[in-house]
Amino acid sequence: MKATKAKAMPAPERKRGSGVKFVYDLLRNEILDLVLAPGSPIDEVQLAERFSMSRTPIREALVRLAGEGLIDTLPNRSTMVANLDFLNMSPFFDALTLMYRVTTQLAAQNRRPADLEAIHARQAEFAAAVKAQDALAMIATNAAFHAAIAEAGRNPYFNSLFSRLLDEGRRFLRLYYQSYDDRLPQQFVDEHEAMIAAIVARDTALADRLGKAHAEQIVQQIQKLMIGEERLDIAL
Repeated sequence: MKATKAKAMPAPERKRGSGVKFVYDLLRNEILDLVLAPGSPIDEVQLAERFSMSRTPIREALVRLAGEGLIDTLPNRSTMVANLDFLNMSPFFDALTLMYRVTTQLAAQNRRPADLEAIHARQAEFAAAVKAQDALAMIATNAAFHAAIAEAGRNPYFNSLFSRLLDEGRRFLRLYYQSYDDRLPQQFVDEHEAMIAAIVARDTALADRLGKAHAEQIVQQIQKLMIGEERLDIAL
Protein backbone atom coordinates (compact mmCIF):
# COMPACT_ATOMS: atom_id res chain seq x y z
CA MET A 1 0.00 0.00 0.00
CA LYS A 2 1.38 3.38 -0.96
CA ALA A 3 1.82 5.86 1.85
CA THR A 4 0.27 9.30 1.64
CA LYS A 5 3.05 11.75 0.94
CA ALA A 6 3.30 14.68 3.30
CA LYS A 7 5.51 17.70 3.12
CA ALA A 8 8.50 17.78 5.45
CA MET A 9 8.36 20.61 7.93
CA PRO A 10 11.08 23.28 7.92
CA ALA A 11 13.74 22.76 10.52
CA PRO A 12 13.15 24.57 13.83
CA GLU A 13 15.95 26.40 15.59
CA ARG A 14 18.57 24.23 17.26
CA LYS A 15 21.19 24.61 19.94
CA ARG A 16 24.81 25.00 18.99
CA GLY A 17 26.66 21.65 18.87
CA SER A 18 23.51 19.56 18.70
CA GLY A 19 23.53 19.10 14.92
CA VAL A 20 23.77 15.30 14.67
CA LYS A 21 21.11 14.58 17.29
CA PHE A 22 18.88 17.32 15.88
CA VAL A 23 18.99 15.90 12.33
CA TYR A 24 18.72 12.32 13.56
CA ASP A 25 15.66 13.00 15.74
CA LEU A 26 13.82 14.97 13.08
CA LEU A 27 14.51 12.56 10.22
CA ARG A 28 13.74 9.54 12.39
CA ASN A 29 10.34 10.93 13.31
CA GLU A 30 9.59 11.84 9.70
CA ILE A 31 10.50 8.32 8.56
CA LEU A 32 8.50 6.59 11.27
CA ASP A 33 5.50 8.85 10.72
CA LEU A 34 5.69 8.38 6.91
CA VAL A 35 6.35 12.05 6.18
CA LEU A 36 9.33 10.58 4.33
CA ALA A 37 7.76 7.70 2.42
CA PRO A 38 9.38 4.25 2.20
CA GLY A 39 11.69 4.12 -0.81
CA SER A 40 12.07 7.90 -1.13
CA PRO A 41 15.60 9.16 -1.87
CA ILE A 42 17.72 10.93 0.73
CA ASP A 43 19.83 13.76 -0.67
CA GLU A 44 22.62 15.00 1.61
CA VAL A 45 22.95 18.28 -0.28
CA GLN A 46 19.25 19.07 0.07
CA LEU A 47 19.32 18.12 3.75
CA ALA A 48 22.36 20.35 4.33
CA GLU A 49 20.45 23.24 2.76
CA ARG A 50 17.30 22.44 4.71
CA PHE A 51 19.08 22.32 8.07
CA SER A 52 21.59 25.07 7.23
CA MET A 53 24.59 23.01 8.26
CA SER A 54 27.51 21.14 6.75
CA ARG A 55 27.14 17.62 5.37
CA THR A 56 29.23 16.06 8.16
CA PRO A 57 26.47 15.99 10.82
CA ILE A 58 24.01 14.97 8.10
CA ARG A 59 26.16 11.93 7.26
CA GLU A 60 26.56 10.98 10.93
CA ALA A 61 22.79 11.17 11.46
CA LEU A 62 22.21 9.00 8.39
CA VAL A 63 24.70 6.42 9.68
CA ARG A 64 22.70 6.18 12.92
CA LEU A 65 19.45 5.80 10.98
CA ALA A 66 21.02 3.13 8.80
CA GLY A 67 22.08 1.27 11.94
CA GLU A 68 18.41 1.16 12.97
CA GLY A 69 17.35 -0.14 9.57
CA LEU A 70 15.49 3.05 8.64
CA ILE A 71 17.91 4.12 5.88
CA ASP A 72 19.37 1.93 3.13
CA THR A 73 22.63 2.67 1.31
CA LEU A 74 22.57 1.50 -2.30
CA PRO A 75 25.55 0.10 -4.27
CA ASN A 76 26.00 3.48 -6.03
CA ARG A 77 26.34 5.04 -2.53
CA SER A 78 23.04 6.87 -2.75
CA THR A 79 20.66 6.51 0.17
CA MET A 80 16.92 6.02 0.51
CA VAL A 81 14.31 5.53 3.20
CA ALA A 82 14.11 1.79 3.92
CA ASN A 83 11.09 0.05 2.48
CA LEU A 84 8.62 -1.65 4.80
CA ASP A 85 9.72 -5.25 5.31
CA PHE A 86 6.60 -7.13 4.22
CA LEU A 87 8.53 -10.40 3.82
CA ASN A 88 9.31 -10.50 7.54
CA MET A 89 5.90 -9.39 8.78
CA SER A 90 5.04 -12.78 10.28
CA PRO A 91 8.09 -13.08 12.58
CA PHE A 92 7.75 -9.41 13.48
CA PHE A 93 4.12 -9.88 14.50
CA ASP A 94 5.01 -13.06 16.43
CA ALA A 95 7.59 -11.13 18.44
CA LEU A 96 5.24 -8.19 18.94
CA THR A 97 2.43 -10.41 20.21
CA LEU A 98 4.80 -12.17 22.61
CA MET A 99 5.96 -8.85 24.03
CA TYR A 100 2.39 -7.62 24.52
CA ARG A 101 1.67 -10.79 26.47
CA VAL A 102 4.79 -11.06 28.61
CA THR A 103 5.04 -7.37 29.52
CA THR A 104 1.37 -7.15 30.52
CA GLN A 105 1.63 -10.33 32.57
CA LEU A 106 4.81 -9.20 34.33
CA ALA A 107 3.26 -5.81 35.05
CA ALA A 108 0.37 -7.55 36.82
CA GLN A 109 2.90 -9.51 38.85
CA ASN A 110 5.45 -6.81 39.68
CA ARG A 111 3.71 -3.43 39.47
CA ARG A 112 4.10 -0.81 42.19
CA PRO A 113 1.88 2.18 43.03
CA ALA A 114 4.10 4.56 41.06
CA ASP A 115 3.83 2.29 38.03
CA LEU A 116 0.03 2.48 38.11
CA GLU A 117 0.21 6.27 38.20
CA ALA A 118 2.41 6.29 35.11
CA ILE A 119 0.21 3.77 33.28
CA HIS A 120 -2.97 5.75 34.06
CA ALA A 121 -1.29 8.97 32.91
CA ARG A 122 -0.18 7.47 29.60
CA GLN A 123 -3.66 6.01 29.07
CA ALA A 124 -5.23 9.44 29.61
CA GLU A 125 -2.89 10.88 26.97
CA PHE A 126 -3.78 8.09 24.55
CA ALA A 127 -7.53 8.57 25.10
CA ALA A 128 -7.14 12.31 24.49
CA ALA A 129 -5.26 11.66 21.24
CA VAL A 130 -8.00 9.27 20.08
CA LYS A 131 -10.68 11.84 20.90
CA ALA A 132 -8.73 14.52 19.00
CA GLN A 133 -8.28 12.13 16.03
CA ASP A 134 -4.57 12.96 16.04
CA ALA A 135 -3.01 9.89 14.41
CA LEU A 136 0.63 10.74 15.14
CA ALA A 137 -0.20 11.48 18.77
CA MET A 138 -2.14 8.20 18.96
CA ILE A 139 0.88 6.25 17.77
CA ALA A 140 3.25 8.02 20.17
CA THR A 141 0.96 7.77 23.20
CA ASN A 142 0.12 4.14 22.46
CA ALA A 143 3.83 3.32 22.48
CA ALA A 144 4.29 5.29 25.71
CA PHE A 145 1.38 3.43 27.33
CA HIS A 146 2.81 0.01 26.54
CA ALA A 147 6.32 1.16 27.49
CA ALA A 148 4.95 2.15 30.92
CA ILE A 149 3.44 -1.33 31.29
CA ALA A 150 6.77 -2.88 30.29
CA GLU A 151 8.57 -0.73 32.88
CA ALA A 152 6.18 -2.05 35.54
CA GLY A 153 7.24 -5.59 34.64
CA ARG A 154 10.83 -4.82 35.65
CA ASN A 155 12.65 -6.76 32.97
CA PRO A 156 14.98 -4.35 31.10
CA TYR A 157 15.62 -6.85 28.30
CA PHE A 158 11.93 -7.13 27.50
CA ASN A 159 11.62 -3.35 27.79
CA SER A 160 14.37 -2.83 25.22
CA LEU A 161 13.00 -5.37 22.75
CA PHE A 162 9.42 -4.14 23.09
CA SER A 163 10.50 -0.53 22.59
CA ARG A 164 12.33 -1.51 19.40
CA LEU A 165 9.33 -3.46 18.09
CA LEU A 166 6.94 -0.61 18.85
CA ASP A 167 9.23 1.79 16.99
CA GLU A 168 9.49 -0.52 13.98
CA GLY A 169 5.72 -0.97 14.00
CA ARG A 170 4.98 2.76 13.88
CA ARG A 171 5.04 2.81 10.09
CA PHE A 172 2.63 -0.11 9.89
CA LEU A 173 0.36 1.60 12.42
CA ARG A 174 0.50 4.84 10.44
CA LEU A 175 -0.77 3.04 7.35
CA TYR A 176 -3.41 1.34 9.47
CA TYR A 177 -4.66 4.62 10.93
CA GLN A 178 -4.81 6.11 7.44
CA SER A 179 -7.22 3.32 6.51
CA TYR A 180 -9.53 4.65 9.25
CA ASP A 181 -9.07 8.25 8.06
CA ASP A 182 -7.16 8.72 11.32
CA ARG A 183 -10.24 7.92 13.40
CA LEU A 184 -9.15 5.13 15.73
CA PRO A 185 -12.00 3.00 17.10
CA GLN A 186 -12.94 3.49 20.77
CA GLN A 187 -12.29 -0.25 21.08
CA PHE A 188 -8.57 0.40 21.53
CA VAL A 189 -9.16 2.73 24.47
CA ASP A 190 -11.49 0.17 26.06
CA GLU A 191 -8.97 -2.64 25.60
CA HIS A 192 -6.30 -0.54 27.33
CA GLU A 193 -8.66 0.03 30.26
CA ALA A 194 -9.28 -3.73 30.57
CA MET A 195 -5.53 -4.37 30.62
CA ILE A 196 -5.06 -1.77 33.34
CA ALA A 197 -7.80 -3.39 35.43
CA ALA A 198 -6.07 -6.77 35.18
CA ILE A 199 -2.74 -5.21 36.18
CA VAL A 200 -4.34 -3.45 39.16
CA ALA A 201 -5.95 -6.76 40.25
CA ARG A 202 -2.62 -8.59 39.82
CA ASP A 203 -4.46 -11.11 37.65
CA THR A 204 -1.54 -12.44 35.61
CA ALA A 205 -3.60 -14.97 33.66
CA LEU A 206 -6.13 -12.38 32.59
CA ALA A 207 -3.36 -9.89 31.79
CA ASP A 208 -1.76 -12.48 29.51
CA ARG A 209 -5.05 -13.17 27.71
CA LEU A 210 -5.85 -9.50 27.26
CA GLY A 211 -2.34 -8.69 26.04
CA LYS A 212 -2.56 -11.48 23.49
CA ALA A 213 -6.06 -10.50 22.31
CA HIS A 214 -5.05 -6.84 22.02
CA ALA A 215 -1.99 -7.68 19.94
CA GLU A 216 -3.75 -10.21 17.72
CA GLN A 217 -6.59 -7.92 16.72
CA ILE A 218 -4.06 -5.23 15.74
CA VAL A 219 -2.06 -7.78 13.75
CA GLN A 220 -5.17 -9.10 12.01
CA GLN A 221 -6.31 -5.60 11.05
CA ILE A 222 -2.90 -4.70 9.63
CA GLN A 223 -2.69 -7.97 7.71
CA LYS A 224 -6.19 -7.37 6.35
CA LEU A 225 -5.10 -3.91 5.23
CA MET A 226 -1.98 -5.22 3.51
CA ILE A 227 -3.59 -8.21 1.81
CA GLY A 228 -7.11 -6.91 1.30
CA GLU A 229 -10.38 -8.75 1.63
CA GLU A 230 -11.47 -8.91 -2.00
CA ARG A 231 -11.48 -12.44 -3.37
CA LEU A 232 -12.38 -13.68 -6.84
CA ASP A 233 -15.64 -15.64 -6.71
CA ILE A 234 -16.21 -17.72 -9.83
CA ALA A 235 -19.12 -20.13 -10.22
CA LEU A 236 -17.88 -23.55 -11.40
